[in-house]
Amino acid sequence: MTKKINLFANLKSDFASGLVVFLVALPLCLGIAMASGAPLFSGIIAGVIGGIVVGYLSQSHISVSGPAAGLTAIILTAITDFGAFDVFLLSVFIAGLIQLALGFLKAGSISNYFPTNVIEGMLAGIGIIIILKQLPHAFGYDADFEGDQAFIQNDGSNTFSFLFDLLNHIQLGAVVISLVSLVILISWDKISFLKNLKLVPGALIAVIAGVVLNEIFVSSGSSLAIAKEHLVSLPVPKSFDEFKSILIMPNFAAVTNPQVWIVAVTIAIVASIETLLCIEAADRMDVQKRYTNTNVELRAQGIGNILSSLLGGLPMTSVVVRSSANNNAGAKSKMSAIIHGVLLLISVLSIPTILNKIPLATLATVLILVGYKLAKPATFLHFWEKGKYQFVPFIATLVFVVATDLLKGVALGIIISIIFVLRGNLKRAYSFKKEEYEDGDVIHIDLAQEVSFLNKAAIKLTLSEIPENSKVIINAHDTEYIAHDVLDLIREFKETRAVDENIKVKLKGFKKAYQLENSPDINNHVSIEHYYDVAKRALVKKEVIKEDFKN
Repeated sequence: MTKKINLFANLKSDFASGLVVFLVALPLCLGIAMASGAPLFSGIIAGVIGGIVVGYLSQSHISVSGPAAGLTAIILTAITDFGAFDVFLLSVFIAGLIQLALGFLKAGSISNYFPTNVIEGMLAGIGIIIILKQLPHAFGYDADFEGDQAFIQNDGSNTFSFLFDLLNHIQLGAVVISLVSLVILISWDKISFLKNLKLVPGALIAVIAGVVLNEIFVSSGSSLAIAKEHLVSLPVPKSFDEFKSILIMPNFAAVTNPQVWIVAVTIAIVASIETLLCIEAADRMDVQKRYTNTNVELRAQGIGNILSSLLGGLPMTSVVVRSSANNNAGAKSKMSAIIHGVLLLISVLSIPTILNKIPLATLATVLILVGYKLAKPATFLHFWEKGKYQFVPFIATLVFVVATDLLKGVALGIIISIIFVLRGNLKRAYSFKKEEYEDGDVIHIDLAQEVSFLNKAAIKLTLSEIPENSKVIINAHDTEYIAHDVLDLIREFKETRAVDENIKVKLKGFKKAYQLENSPDINNHVSIEHYYDVAKRALVKKEVIKEDFKN
């Protein structure tokens, strides 16, 4: 039974964090819509639905949903091919239905198999992407759209060449505003009495300072004044009819178009995988270590995409940038995501002119600090100290997330993790030796800390080669986990072949139930249900094991 949550229990901290996420999400929604070749307001609509609807239906306390950069290429291609935005919206509507079905089919459980080092590598990689992509905006070079995460640009350039090109486009006014914003943000993070001002987040003060500074530059005719193209650019409807025209319905007449269904399936799969990865990452960031029901999350995302499509909005996912900004701002519950959605809705309806005075340089500075916290040096040191089996998948995921995209980077990290797990498990999980005693040969088999089903074949071969009339000691003193298949194999050897061939078997250190919580596989997020099942079966047979394994 789901525990009832009081959404208003932490309103003070949730309002402040919701305000920060709103400031971060506004340009991202617009930038992603622009990059997708969609109407600008479609990004805002997705942000509002992602905040209010998905935020309410989701069980995640930290995650924030909205239009995602990972879908821009799919959206742009689909809109271009269809030649009509309303036909594309039908694909989004169908994608939402597919996600809803996936949630009821419990497809969200695959997130249990994402290794921790891969998730952390993904987060660090996104942190580096944020820093690299926001540095140009902080220096006043806004040629790239807000929210872009692609390493290779459409013109053939890449993130690093773009940074070198930045040297020719530095605007001193943007640099001044970025530095002032950085001082404010760091002060709010380090000075005790400022940190305690929960209702006045540093990001809000930085934004206000940026607006005021630029207005002073403009009114004084200073060369430091930031031009309009380097400010937030929110569409301003001039009449109610113009506002109504923003809301576009899907073209249901195109339901027989096979391409509509292909795009829908593509969006559903990509959006669902990105959401599951981001939910796993959000749970890792949550200081209270609460876990999200990923099947509920898929259903929430499905409903969100259905509603977004009906109002003319882009498809959405859970987004790491917004979620990490939410966490860093001190969010306590999902009320923060809901507040961010409400603020998006109110602001675009009532104060778009004021919002259009916000310098992109200020928002870039907020995001750069978010990126630093995702990719701070302590994280690299942590995985380095854990050894190569943890560090290599972590760093490989990070590099490929930066160089390619989130899904490819995570896929590579998981493949490397699987190779390492197989390599470790295929090694002999025991030592095998003979010693001379007065009463004949004694064969010692010392089991390792973990013996999985992958070791069954090697152990079976060793037991089959034990000669008649010998003595065998199988030692499990240092073993924390033995697969049930291996326990059965040892028991069968002792009960059957050992009796037939006069082999004396002594079992040492075997436990009724093994301590599973320290198992390396659990640290790599292998499904806890598997280990629970092993423990349960071992307990069911505990009387048999006790009888079979007594000295």
